[in-house]
Amino acid sequence: MNIETVAAAAYVVAALLFVLSLAGLSKHETSKAGNLAGVCGMTVALLATGLVAVDHGLDALDAGLLLGAVASGAVIGLGRARAVEMTGMPELIALLHSFVGAAAVLVGWNGYLHVEANGSSAELETLRDQGLLGIHSAEVFIGVFIGAVTFTGSITAFLKLSARIKSAPLVLPGKNALNVGALLAFAALTVWFVVEPRLWLLIAVTLVALALGVHLVASIGGGDMPVVVSMLNSYSGWAAAASGFLLGNDLLIITGALVGSSGAYLSYVMCKAMNRSFISVIAGGFGAVATTVGDSEAGEHTEVDAAAVADLLAEAESVIITPGYGMAVAQAQHGVAELTSRLRARGTAVRFGIHPVAGRLPGHMNVLLAEARIPYDIVLEMDEINDDFSDTDVVLVIGANDTVNPSAADDPASPIAGMPVLHVWNAKQVIVFKRSMASGYAGVQNPLFFTSNTSMLFGDAQERVADILGHLEREPGAPARRVRDAASRAPVGI
Repeated sequence: MNIETVAAAAYVVAALLFVLSLAGLSKHETSKAGNLAGVCGMTVALLATGLVAVDHGLDALDAGLLLGAVASGAVIGLGRARAVEMTGMPELIALLHSFVGAAAVLVGWNGYLHVEANGSSAELETLRDQGLLGIHSAEVFIGVFIGAVTFTGSITAFLKLSARIKSAPLVLPGKNALNVGALLAFAALTVWFVVEPRLWLLIAVTLVALALGVHLVASIGGGDMPVVVSMLNSYSGWAAAASGFLLGNDLLIITGALVGSSGAYLSYVMCKAMNRSFISVIAGGFGAVATTVGDSEAGEHTEVDAAAVADLLAEAESVIITPGYGMAVAQAQHGVAELTSRLRARGTAVRFGIHPVAGRLPGHMNVLLAEARIPYDIVLEMDEINDDFSDTDVVLVIGANDTVNPSAADDPASPIAGMPVLHVWNAKQVIVFKRSMASGYAGVQNPLFFTSNTSMLFGDAQERVADILGHLEREPGAPARRVRDAASRAPVGI
């Protein structure tokens, strides 16, 4: 049995492990096993690729470069994985997507330089004799385009998610015309390149794609960034598949197709959850429909202290907790888990309401709650719990903002209009944990903060939860009444 056959069999095994990984990651209970399957699949793929490289006759320099690349990548990857906080995962994932895009661009350029640009190449003559040179040229061009869009789009997403640039959408004159024009230019240049491969055409499409990637993501508002991360994941998959075609690597094609299709489907599901157009996401066409309200207040808010909230919770029969990115930043999930355990021990019904895009990454809140060992059966999705808020005594909004904003349902002029949100305002009493009255990531003020049944608990969420736990054993009394009395006097801001 030769090395090529062994490698082909190993690629099949790796592909199956990747499929098992995706299946495992779809459920909380099997996520660890799914992650392990993915690691094993990648290990098998790397070993098989190394065998093929050795079989093709690596010299000492090439072998050293290959081993150095693998070793340095492993060290950097392990280091980042150990150091990154959950709050930093969205921007890290966006940055990792950019590596896939850059790799696709380099593979595409390498394919051109070794075939089309090399007039004496035996591979060039073989492809020409077989009538496949045009297909190779199309693979080069398309791979470079997808990779370049993924590269700069992911870098822009990283900069937005890490607050290195503003999250507000970039609105250039003729924004949609620029996007459509870039796509038409790509189509025309592709035909030209297939007919007559020229270096300047490849340079032109690379520059067009790099600019398009920046503009597509920069044009999208902060509230829609979770969908963007998912969509870039899909783009990186298609970029990998394009590289697989160029390199003749079946595993890259299969893996890229898996990542591309699963990312696209996840983006579609998230768009449905946010009432967004899937086509608009791909085209970078939403996020600048309306003007943001900013931090201007819509009334007077009511403040409350931790002791009063503790007494309010002690009197409550039902509590729903809706976490958001602020909980992740404050690392308050373990305190929230202890609070949940304490309330349930007192006979209080406690559940969690999770918005599909809570945080800045799909499943962000679910991972945090699982990390704190909160039971899966009390963690419910938005559609499962939205009708129950009207029968709930107290809702704790911990670090959430845009996902509980009634403007999405009531204000057609809002930038987040139409996005399904958690209807927390229907509860008897709402306690909002926030550091300040600043607007959320989408840059939109939240009228919830000014309603008569809402009270604001300011400060670090982890510290405030600890304060509540310290007061929870007290008998309910005047503090809880003060919350209700103050709320009844507060002006309604919507």
